[in-house]
Amino acid sequence: MPYKEKIIEKKYFSIGEVADMLGVATSLIRFWETEFDNIKPKKNRKGNRQFTKEDIENVKLIFHLVKEKGYTLQGAKDLLKNDSETLNDKMDMISNLKDIRSFLVNIRDQL
Repeated sequence: MPYKEKIIEKKYFSIGEVADMLGVATSLIRFWETEFDNIKPKKNRKGNRQFTKEDIENVKLIFHLVKEKGYTLQGAKDLLKNDSETLNDKMDMISNLKDIRSFLVNIRDQL
């Protein structure tokens, strides 16, 4: 858990950290950056990408649509363009439910 506390305090994340969070290759995130307008990480003087929490949420949303729900890239783009607020609400709810499930499993394992 101490590692998770440090993540919350961080302002910028490298592409490697984002890739590790999702269990994907950095090349996939770079590809999605070219395909989706809502992924626009800052770049430092060296050209390294610096992802904010908002960028990461956008990448997670695309990951959910493409990898978990099976949308095509065009289908995901269309959905993001037409209904992004509803999608964000659903992603927040899914994230909260996963956190609750993890908490409950942890309690069960301690019993």
